[in-house]
Amino acid sequence: MSTLDVGKKVPDFSGPATGEQEISLKALQGKKVVIYFYPKDNTPGCTTEGQNFRDLHNKFERAGAIILGVSRDSVKTHENFKAKHEFPFDLLSDKEETLCQLFDVIKEKKLYGKVHMGIERSTFLIDEKGILIKEWRKVKVPGHVDEVLAAIKEI
Repeated sequence: MSTLDVGKKVPDFSGPATGEQEISLKALQGKKVVIYFYPKDNTPGCTTEGQNFRDLHNKFERAGAIILGVSRDSVKTHENFKAKHEFPFDLLSDKEETLCQLFDVIKEKKLYGKVHMGIERSTFLIDEKGILIKEWRKVKVPGHVDEVLAAIKEI
């Protein structure tokens, strides 16, 4: 069950990320943060979603927002994924599922008739003070990034 509610402060979190760094929410205070969770690097939907965030990255920056992608893949896998698709934002590795549990994105999924636990594609918008402003769950990739950008502009 989620420990986060829209309108409430998000507890500080940190995690290993691309660029040999540890990223924390506290260090990003004063900026809007878009944190999107995706199942796996280099899969079709996840690649398209990342490319969509990449293609609108300048608009997110102009709106004062930082984009962070999160999956359970290793930092090394993230580095390759980021380089291959020229993502101008960082990817966090959540192998221990700490962030996934905080944001309650690990869900039962079915693939080819088999049930497993995996990341449900989800996006969260956190304001400059660390307050969760909006969440999108069970995200469908087409049009999603435009919707997130529109929400940022409304703040």
